[in-house]
Amino acid sequence: MGSCGTWAWRELLVLLSSVWLWVGSAQPTLPGPTHTPRPQLKFRLAGYPRKHNEGRVEVFYNDEWGTICDDDFTLANAHVLCRHLGFVAATGWAHSAKYGKGIGRIWLDNVNCAGGEKSIGDCKHRGWGNSDCSHEEDAGVICKDERIPGFKDSNVIETEQSHVEEVRLRPVVSGARRQLPVMEGIVEVRYKDGWAQICDEGWDSQNSRVVCGMMGFPAEKKVNRNFYKLASKSQPKQKHREDVGSKKRLFTERQQLNYRLHSVSCVGTEVHLSMCTFEFYRGNTSAACRAGMPVVVSCVPGPLFATGNAHKKKQRQQQQGQPRIRLKGGAKVGEGRVEVLKSSEWGTICDDRWNLLSASVVCRELGFGSAKEALTGARMGQGMGPIHMNEVQCLGTEKSLWSCPFKNITQEDCKHTEDAAIRCNIPYMGYENLIRLSGGRSRFEGRVEVAVRAGDGDQPRWGLVCGEGWGTLEAMVACRQLGLGFANHGLQETWYWDASNVTEMVLSGVKCAGHEMSLSHCQHHGTSLNCRNTGTRFAAGVICSETASDLLLHAPLVQETAYIEDRPLHMLYCAAEENCLSSSARLANWPYGHRRLLRFSSQIHNNGRADFRPKAGRHSWVWHECHRHYHSMDIFTHYDILTPNGTKVAEGHKASFCLEDTECEEDVAKRYECANFGEQGITVGCWDLYRHDIDCQWIDITDVKPGNYILQVVINPNFEVAESDFTNNAMKCNCKYDGHRIWVHSCHIGDALSEEANKRFEQYPGQLNNQIS
Repeated sequence: MGSCGTWAWRELLVLLSSVWLWVGSAQPTLPGPTHTPRPQLKFRLAGYPRKHNEGRVEVFYNDEWGTICDDDFTLANAHVLCRHLGFVAATGWAHSAKYGKGIGRIWLDNVNCAGGEKSIGDCKHRGWGNSDCSHEEDAGVICKDERIPGFKDSNVIETEQSHVEEVRLRPVVSGARRQLPVMEGIVEVRYKDGWAQICDEGWDSQNSRVVCGMMGFPAEKKVNRNFYKLASKSQPKQKHREDVGSKKRLFTERQQLNYRLHSVSCVGTEVHLSMCTFEFYRGNTSAACRAGMPVVVSCVPGPLFATGNAHKKKQRQQQQGQPRIRLKGGAKVGEGRVEVLKSSEWGTICDDRWNLLSASVVCRELGFGSAKEALTGARMGQGMGPIHMNEVQCLGTEKSLWSCPFKNITQEDCKHTEDAAIRCNIPYMGYENLIRLSGGRSRFEGRVEVAVRAGDGDQPRWGLVCGEGWGTLEAMVACRQLGLGFANHGLQETWYWDASNVTEMVLSGVKCAGHEMSLSHCQHHGTSLNCRNTGTRFAAGVICSETASDLLLHAPLVQETAYIEDRPLHMLYCAAEENCLSSSARLANWPYGHRRLLRFSSQIHNNGRADFRPKAGRHSWVWHECHRHYHSMDIFTHYDILTPNGTKVAEGHKASFCLEDTECEEDVAKRYECANFGEQGITVGCWDLYRHDIDCQWIDITDVKPGNYILQVVINPNFEVAESDFTNNAMKCNCKYDGHRIWVHSCHIGDALSEEANKRFEQYPGQLNNQIS
């Protein structure tokens, strides 16, 4: 009975409350404002390392600073944000917290701007504070370094600088001022429109290590502090007579010191000085650093940047053993996919838990500074072969990546789409100031002009490069020197870019290996110019690109599919027309007899970051009636049989009669197909399969005697099309031919094995039987 009464009482309360709510909702409401005033938004750029016109975007909303998530971020979003910050437009944007992770709220997510909005709040988004992101996804922007006329920067809310952005090493010894790289000098930080010094009280070697890493050097060395103290003694004494501490004031006659930082304390593993603890001097700094002097740092260069005897010593040390780590696929020095040597075979690193600490260990081990970026998701292209490491967790103090904890890989753990890569700090060399492009439609193309020093102290004069012999490898070096990525084309005639008043040829006979940092490092004729056509139309030019293709042959398939066929001559008329038989075939008794062919399949992958396209446009492709297809490249691959000492005993070439996407990785769509005069090429993440049973997919070995040989296949042998890496274009196999059968084994990409394993391969004694171990 009591329970029923309680239930009835609850029902009554619910009924009364619902009536009250209905009556309340039916009451006339007071007229409200037509719109809610929008809270004032403020914006700023933050993070490290960065320039003044780039950084992590932070927005001040609801009395709190927060970040913006990079989900669905576009260049249109960046345009709106850069205008907020007082710049005319954006040139790019960055994802995955490139400028470091922010703190606090993530105010905006899934932002979608058209580009013309006056405020980021006018763009579509999930709502303020509604986000499913972490700070690892903080977005950044790169703004065009041009301010909006009359823009008043209302975003500066701090009266004093509270963070460190740009750092430099200023040489003070007169002899060192012209030499690059600068390895020793006063450490200065950007302050307002100038530079300020750091007080050296409490400064230690760990702090110096961080600064040297930022400057592109792997290590620091002890600096002669007394030398810099004594240097001030040579200054006029009357200016310091009243100052007891005059000995500690360094070159004050040349530059007024302006201290801003003190009490700097780094662990030594930081990639930027801003990550260390420090304090700013506030207000008047005239009495700052009484007991100290400006911080002076001395750095040890890596082998690539060492000069004189130190360089020779480093080279000798390198020759003692092959390094166990390397970078592949990067456009610039000090960047690329990380590959490590294990069990005589090169392999990649999975990007799980890959971070700046591990990346910095790699950078320093290779002779560069600390890491600028730790890249994930195969941002420098996919590797081939094994993945040797996963979940690398360095402390940052290790001398080698192999000293860091890591997990071994199982096949289910990682794929090459997760290959880790890095960008390292490298010393400033000023090479980009000695080259420029003119006449192109964009900054990525044009006629190459180089600066030649007329004499000591004189202004350099600009001149042209002779186009004779200029090709893809030379263009690669020019684009690298310009900081414009990879070469797309190297051009020997540039009459259509005749827009400069520079007409003199100053460089000829340029021949590069492709890895040089500057054209001046390549072979050339020097001052004795030798150019048959000195007119400006025959000057060298380039078209550069931020990405490039990278072709690799799938070596195991060659090994699995190789066999011998005796093919009747009456079935080889088309092949003879295509020059796919050895020269002795011309003397054969056609159509009687046969040719002995070594046949195999080849599967060519594009693991780069741009599609592989033939250099020639379809208007210049050659139709071959016999095979009824177009040739888009004169020579796409070379097939050779070599003796162990490298002598060719059989050779052939294969024109790329059909470059197309036979198959692709999951989620990659085919783009190229030869049927119906379609576009030719190989898409990133796809491969072109040439089956063993098609014409010309062979080597004519009719004249080859029994013995032990090397089968070699080289893709894009004439560097006709630019790639990010040409060192992996060759594949080699050991083979034994007994006159009737052939055994092909140990197939591998040319740079996949250690130097020692390659030597063993080349010294292959041959098989005693058909049991291949």
